[in-house]
Amino acid sequence: MLDRIRQRLTIGYVGILALILVLFGAIVVVSFSRQVTAQQDELLAQKAEAEASSLLSDGGTYGRIKATAESDIAVVVVPSDGSTGADFLELGSSASSLGLPFGELAQKAGQENRVISATAESPDGPVRVVSMPLFSDSGEPLAIVQAAQSRRMVRETVNRLLLVLVPVGLGALLLAAVGGLHTSRRAMRPVRDAFDRQRAFIADASYELKTPLTLIRADAEVLSRGLGDQDHKMLADDLLSETDRMNAVLSDLLLLTRLDTGKLAVSREPFNLAAVITETADRFGARATAEEVRLEVDTPAKLVARGDLERTGQILAALLDNALRFTPRGGSVAVTSRLSNGWVEASVTDTGPGIAAEHLPRVFDRFYRAEEARTRAGGGTGLGLSIARDLARAQGGDLYAADTRKGGATFTLRLPKHEG
Repeated sequence: MLDRIRQRLTIGYVGILALILVLFGAIVVVSFSRQVTAQQDELLAQKAEAEASSLLSDGGTYGRIKATAESDIAVVVVPSDGSTGADFLELGSSASSLGLPFGELAQKAGQENRVISATAESPDGPVRVVSMPLFSDSGEPLAIVQAAQSRRMVRETVNRLLLVLVPVGLGALLLAAVGGLHTSRRAMRPVRDAFDRQRAFIADASYELKTPLTLIRADAEVLSRGLGDQDHKMLADDLLSETDRMNAVLSDLLLLTRLDTGKLAVSREPFNLAAVITETADRFGARATAEEVRLEVDTPAKLVARGDLERTGQILAALLDNALRFTPRGGSVAVTSRLSNGWVEASVTDTGPGIAAEHLPRVFDRFYRAEEARTRAGGGTGLGLSIARDLARAQGGDLYAADTRKGGATFTLRLPKHEG
């Protein structure tokens, strides 16, 4: 249990750090991408200004769209109204591959009389386009200069940044996991010591109490045989009953202590779960008949699981005892088994009051009390379900609880399937 807590602490610590790194990385990448885009816009604006004079050198006639290209940047000039229906004179392959000219962007720059920077789609993918209006000395709009460059440069630059950030982030998470395990181990050490002392105390106290309880029970049996008064005999029988109940509590506490310390021997051998189900149900048959509860068993003849036959019988006995205690007269308890995705499952379903949704997560807690309908009636110790789940997990399986649609509860034991 403490190891699971330590693992959860470490996972939580690493998870929080991972979230922080992801958020930080996202902010860095977005900011860096915007910065590179701003630099690209500045470069395109400078290129547009530098090429404007040469592109507008044919006697002030702007009825033809003209273009030039240098390396991966293309520049075109379109009429001041942004129309692109005129003839297009291509002076390089970059202009056409980058999709120049972009009429809507040019028109917008002409209408608003300002530089427009935007990303547009071209035959070769996204491109960054700067549309710059040119004016005469009198302030009249002469033309629109568009400079474009593929966004591939920005993408490659950001990818290079990611190639640095990702390994650094993974390394930080690895170091955080190692540090988290070390820190959680140190943090859990006082708790572990306290639990060890508590377990030792429970074990010692249980052993010490078992001896006087055995003597009390023996004396109570002798006393009961010699009593003639019926009232006195009932008192002696009550004493015997409470002695048995106390002995059961002590036995459960000792078993839990051995489970918590990992000192309980649990085998993982193949066995026929169907036979264990049938045998355990037969043991509770007389009790079910006496309590007027219908006990139904539906299991195949052979269902081979891997685990501990004796401990599995103990789990099923706890589930059947729990089901019979909460099933009213005239109700029923059904025991079924099946194969499910590489697991072997056995379910015990009763027609009792069921378990409310808010209590399901804690139904296996030690001494936990749910609503009155599912309290420890009938002399239960409140440890049976907790012990059953721990025994299931010790075999590599688990135990689950669910509320049925028609009322009642279903407890499902899952064990590894034997492959062979």
